[in-house]
Amino acid sequence: MTATPSTTTSILPSYLAGSWWTPENPQRSTEVRDASTGELIIRVSTDGIDLAEAIEYGRSVGQRTLGELTLHERALKLKELALYLTEHKQELYEISFRTGSTQRDHYIDVDGGIGTLFTFSSKGRRELPNANVILDGATEPLSSDGSFIGTHVHTRMPGVAVQINAFNFPVWGMLEKFAPSFLAGMPSLVKPATPTGYVAEACVRLMLDSGILPEGSLQLISGSARDLLDHLDYRDHVVFTGSAATAQSLRTHRNVIEGGVRFTAETDSLNATILGADAAEGTPEFTAFIKSVFVEMTAKAGQKCTAIRRVIVPHNLIEPVVSALTEQLESKIVVGDPRAEGTTMGALASVDQQRDVAAAVQRLVDAGGRIRLGGAGPVESDTDAAFFPPTILTFDDANTAEVHSVEAFGPVTSVIGYSGAPDEAVRLAALGSGSLVATVCSNDADTVRAIATGIAAHHGRVHVLNRQTAKTSTGHGSPMPHLVHGGPGRAGGGEELGGVRAVKHYMQRTALQGSPDMLTAITGVWHAGASANTVTRDDVESGTGVHPFRKSLESLRIGDQFASELRTVKLEDILEFAEKTGDTFYAHTDEEAATANPFFPRRVAHGYLLVSWAAGLFVEPAPGPVLANYGLENLRFITPVTYDDAVRVTLTAKQITPRVTDEYGEVRWDAVLHNQNDEIVATYDVLTLVAKTWPSAAD
Repeated sequence: MTATPSTTTSILPSYLAGSWWTPENPQRSTEVRDASTGELIIRVSTDGIDLAEAIEYGRSVGQRTLGELTLHERALKLKELALYLTEHKQELYEISFRTGSTQRDHYIDVDGGIGTLFTFSSKGRRELPNANVILDGATEPLSSDGSFIGTHVHTRMPGVAVQINAFNFPVWGMLEKFAPSFLAGMPSLVKPATPTGYVAEACVRLMLDSGILPEGSLQLISGSARDLLDHLDYRDHVVFTGSAATAQSLRTHRNVIEGGVRFTAETDSLNATILGADAAEGTPEFTAFIKSVFVEMTAKAGQKCTAIRRVIVPHNLIEPVVSALTEQLESKIVVGDPRAEGTTMGALASVDQQRDVAAAVQRLVDAGGRIRLGGAGPVESDTDAAFFPPTILTFDDANTAEVHSVEAFGPVTSVIGYSGAPDEAVRLAALGSGSLVATVCSNDADTVRAIATGIAAHHGRVHVLNRQTAKTSTGHGSPMPHLVHGGPGRAGGGEELGGVRAVKHYMQRTALQGSPDMLTAITGVWHAGASANTVTRDDVESGTGVHPFRKSLESLRIGDQFASELRTVKLEDILEFAEKTGDTFYAHTDEEAATANPFFPRRVAHGYLLVSWAAGLFVEPAPGPVLANYGLENLRFITPVTYDDAVRVTLTAKQITPRVTDEYGEVRWDAVLHNQNDEIVATYDVLTLVAKTWPSAAD
């Protein structure tokens, strides 16, 4: 390939195999124009592109460099990248104006994309191990003596994450896919949509110029990539956002059907919002409902996969809703060049998109729709621009098939009526054949429950709006990185985002079977029954052993273990604990009632008394590398302990997670309480913060 700086050509460059590339003598190219002025911005062509080389480069170089980093190290790079893009986001704003986006739209796309990087960085460091293997679920015993066990792990896929994005969000649409794949350790090959690909190219250029990304972790295809799937196999993952028709053509590719290429799609979606019968004019819910529809019609000029296409309201509220929505649109929306003062809604992304929206509106009109605001024709302009007016339609028949099947991907919505019965609202919403999101707006809990549970299986997300959430809700149309984004049926049947769930989408889940020692070695997490370096109180006091709490992360190892002596429980201990805590539950204080309980032999010790004693049995009181105890997890009480019984604790270093940016890390300890008969009394995990270094392990 030939590296050509973008300043020397009118062809938008791609970034492949470590260098910028443009075709030398393209025979075919596509013109990309300013959405508001029609001015030619750049041409796009990929004639002669070597996709096989790019994919192999990602599989080799990208996989190697990403694999040299742990999950936490990659998460930290996402934060560094987010900070860098924040410093340069004004540059992306200026370029994005050409797509018809307003400043408000930039906050959704540019700032939203950067915010997604921050979120995945934070969740990666807080919720994932500082390793490259993620445990999934509990250990399963597979033999009676514990010598053969099983578990599940996630490891990174060895291929390339091919990310095909839509035109409406050139920054967020790219970064919401890039962040989890990068965190998982899978290199990205990004293919943005042609009409706004120049914005994605500018963002990729900034990302590469930052010097933060490992070599091969990000590549860019600027333009057509028709034979892309021909070069993929089971190691690779394709993530697509766009039309249902394109998704279907990709989904039926031989390498997807027969070759095992993972394919996830997020496609067309006729999302609905449902107004409850209780939300009459004048209620906070009615006001919030109108605002929600208004926002979704006008943000990005309605070019959002999550925008509200169907407004489902009680029959008696159709006219009030149309009137209130019309008033909001006429008073607040000025369509025009987003760079011009006073403009509040910009153009569609292209003239082609404008034609598609006009044609879709006409289909709705031909099916019986009545235009109440706007119309099928574009906004008049002196330039070759892609403006389109906010448009409201109503239908006498809410069951009109086109209302639930024709998507006008612009500032267009249809208002339809229902009786007010929740089951009818559910039926109408389900006619969309699967959607990304629906809003239920009501302050009646029974109505919300009936509608939400009824539509949940037809939607990827259900957003409940009422007076409590009106001011704090992130909105109907805003996918959050913490929650899944996607939907069944027409919406594509895929799933993106969802916090660490998204990271695991780019990893292989594998069942592991073997001995505790071998599973400990593979996972980096100690499993019960594995070898342990055990010390007792006598060992510590005689100087023949070091208590694990005296070890910093420098010297602490998985399997370091402390085994305590027995401590006998006396009746007065139980009664004193009951008196001082106020926990006078009869099982601890009433001999007759406790004995009558089938779970207890007689009065028993409080579980929390035993956990407190366990801490006393294993703790080292002097200052040392253990800086703090910050919690217990998975606590289970198994065998009751009565007076005259005794308990002992075994504490084992189970998992060690150094923090990349701090002088300490997290240590998870496996804690097991046994009684004098070696029966398990309780199990739990102790969570501590431990210094990376300490003056002396023996201090």
